[in-house]
Amino acid sequence: MSRYILECCVDSVTSAIHAAEGGADRLELCGNLVIGGTTPSPYLFKEVKKYVDIPIHVLIRPRFGDFCYDEHEVEIMCQEIRMFRELGASAVVIGALRPDGTLNTDALKRMILAAGNRKITLHRAFDVCADPFLAMEEAVSLGIHTILTSGQAASCLAGQKLLKELHEKAENRIEIMAGAGVDAAAIRSLTAGTGIRSFHMSGKITRDSAMEYRKEGVNMGLPSLSEYEIWETSREKVREAKMALERVL
Repeated sequence: MSRYILECCVDSVTSAIHAAEGGADRLELCGNLVIGGTTPSPYLFKEVKKYVDIPIHVLIRPRFGDFCYDEHEVEIMCQEIRMFRELGASAVVIGALRPDGTLNTDALKRMILAAGNRKITLHRAFDVCADPFLAMEEAVSLGIHTILTSGQAASCLAGQKLLKELHEKAENRIEIMAGAGVDAAAIRSLTAGTGIRSFHMSGKITRDSAMEYRKEGVNMGLPSLSEYEIWETSREKVREAKMALERVL
């Protein structure tokens, strides 16, 4: 077993290459990270696989918003899981909740069955569930390998107390992976304060669009987001996080 895991979430080939060059141990491949991530295109997956040789975990999330999915969405997610399994994904990253804030174990069982022998990560739907300890025990019972969590807080540092409790109660039955605001400084704090050895980061920087002509006052999506800012993973931020892990573990 590795001493630590540094996972990098990416939504482009360029970001995937930067993450691998920075020393990421694996990728979480998404679409649309600017809205928290959705299921990526299979063609993005294929193109990333041409250029990186580290494991790729694929996010399965059909839309922006809550994690309370209808029957059509669950069926779509199961079909996407089968597709990415066949394409060679190392794992899938899933989550589903009932209206009362508990894990939708029926939907998750269907997704896990679709994944076959691929590993399973429960994503940050966990961070908006009603009872994190109950959800963790249910995840263990389902055979889920990893829970990605900020400790039900806006950032992993703010959620440090719950992260520590989850890590201790997990007792090596399931991996607790810290996410949200992970960088070199957060890694130094969390390894000392929680015992966690698995981290999920984006290493995001914002670069200016290559567009020279810019039409003001027209938005293609959320008005709060600029059409002329590109989110991209920084190999330097990933490298700094990797060095921090290697120094403290």
